[in-house]
Amino acid sequence: MHESVPYEVATTHLTPLEKIGQLFMPAAFINDTEAEIKKLEQLIREHAIGGLCFFHSRASAATNFEGKKTVLRNESSFETLRALIKRYQEAAKYPLVVAIDAEWGLAMRIENTPQYPYAMSLGALRDHDHLIYEVGKNIARDCRAAGIHWNLSPVVDINNNPKNPVIGYRSFGDDKEQVYQNARAYLNGMRSEGVLGSIKHFPGHGDTATDSHLGLPVIEKPKEALLDNELYPFQKLIDEGVEAVMVGHLSVPALTDHPEIPSSVNKDIITGLLRQEMGFKGVVISDALNMHAVSKNYAVPGELEWLAFAAGNDVLCFSNHIEAGIDHIFRKGSQEAIETSFERVWRLKEQLLSAPPYKETVTLSPSAPLLKELAKASLTWIKGNEQILAAFREAPYTELTVDMDLIRRLERNQGQLPVQWEARIQEHQNVRLHIIPPQAKPIQDFGFTAVAISLINDILESHKVVLYHYGNPYALHLFKVELSLATILAYQDFEAYREAADQHFLGAIKALGRLPAELAPYENKGP
Repeated sequence: MHESVPYEVATTHLTPLEKIGQLFMPAAFINDTEAEIKKLEQLIREHAIGGLCFFHSRASAATNFEGKKTVLRNESSFETLRALIKRYQEAAKYPLVVAIDAEWGLAMRIENTPQYPYAMSLGALRDHDHLIYEVGKNIARDCRAAGIHWNLSPVVDINNNPKNPVIGYRSFGDDKEQVYQNARAYLNGMRSEGVLGSIKHFPGHGDTATDSHLGLPVIEKPKEALLDNELYPFQKLIDEGVEAVMVGHLSVPALTDHPEIPSSVNKDIITGLLRQEMGFKGVVISDALNMHAVSKNYAVPGELEWLAFAAGNDVLCFSNHIEAGIDHIFRKGSQEAIETSFERVWRLKEQLLSAPPYKETVTLSPSAPLLKELAKASLTWIKGNEQILAAFREAPYTELTVDMDLIRRLERNQGQLPVQWEARIQEHQNVRLHIIPPQAKPIQDFGFTAVAISLINDILESHKVVLYHYGNPYALHLFKVELSLATILAYQDFEAYREAADQHFLGAIKALGRLPAELAPYENKGP
């Protein structure tokens, strides 16, 4: 890989078109065809592209918005990624900055790599910022091992809408101070390993029920309320010198005279609010420009890229029209504006590329010890206490796990439990019930069928239940948990979290976590 040069040298060495090319960060796909790989190599060579943002494949969730394509597993995706990064770096005239979304680790994009808890699970920790620091540190080590410099996280959106389809479990919670403190610890952990983050999605994507991959969310709040809440963690981290901010695709009428223009291409919000009012001096990166909240509104190739740049974005992420975008910016942009963004981007590159390169021999982070600590520290009471558990254990009880496997069986059996499980439930009045939501997102009731919801609620009504929930806390809205003897949140369907739940049930450890978000009920709690 070519060595980076200081900005003072680069600013006189690169041509104006090359400087514009440095502002683009196209998508790269780990599991891509050879033809597409060669096409991207050519783009890098011919247009001095500044960086790449990696995704699993063209069918992955981040790029396949309608979910019509099947995502195929590649058990060697990590090795493929490393080889691709090396290949793309060799094609580059100037070193590429390589980015990825690794909010809960490389596992967000790559098979067989360490997965850490979702941000909402981390938000359950009480006075354990040191553990969140270690999460950031371990994720950064894994990024470095892959050849990645820039982790486009953490999310600092305050999730105060239970039906949010795209943030939810990706947020540390609904308390602004908690979100700020957790994000700060995570960022500092990454910095300790030479990897930088990017806080997102400015000016705040938490209070909406619209997925910006599919449409334009509207945040209808007065500016004073936004400054006090949604913008609070952004302002605190900006004041502490955060290096990068990602701007989301949102309509926020209180922050602009042009609410029809999404925040990601809105000069009032990026240049006016973020730069001038909030004092941010670092790199602004757009959210993916292929997302339907913006891409479907700009039919002319290059127009969206120009508008994003003109609004104040320095890095244009996931542009689908790079050549046209470069041409638009070259023809319409002022030399001063181009140079200003180029300087910001190049100085960030200097910082990112100053860490030693990854080694040929790779050891990914040892996640198991940290996961055990996180699991024990996050267990949270929703209802009940230790005395109730102790009394429950004295009587005979049966155990039942409602997960994707059981949900499928119920569908095949027209809602009837397998005979052996039905017998076990009828044998004992006490039931220790484990609920594992099939998915983290709230769409389609977190993956629960009506039959499964009915079964759980029937058990809660007819038995004495101790319930352990391993997933997004908002899924509890579907169930009549007020009828349980005790309900405890374990947050993740990981082995370490199941073991912690078992220890807690037996009285060996206490549940000392906090609820990361208020669980205001949905309209329905089953039939």
